[in-house]
Amino acid sequence: MRLYKCQVCNYVHDEEAPEKCPKCGAPREKFNDLSEEQITLVERSVYSNSLHMELYTLLQQMSEIADAGIEDDLDPGCVAIFKKTEIFSELMKRMIQAELEIHMKKGKWGKG
Repeated sequence: MRLYKCQVCNYVHDEEAPEKCPKCGAPREKFNDLSEEQITLVERSVYSNSLHMELYTLLQQMSEIADAGIEDDLDPGCVAIFKKTEIFSELMKRMIQAELEIHMKKGKWGKG
């Protein structure tokens, strides 16, 4: 398989480079043919990045549940658990965001 990447916006396209980039409109000349190593990174990243995004969604749900528990304010023990859950979920979401940014900078962002 061959992949082409727009030098302007990093859009990844398969088959052959399009006449113009569907994302930013750059002409075909702005597309680079990716190396086998780059293609492997793109393909592998699809799975790993989707796991990160799925986990991020679950952490967002944890934050919402924790907020509801804090608001419910049944007793100090419950509130303490919900506050710790909120801190943990927010920390993990920020870590995922940072990791995905690293992936993008290293070309590990898929076309999936």
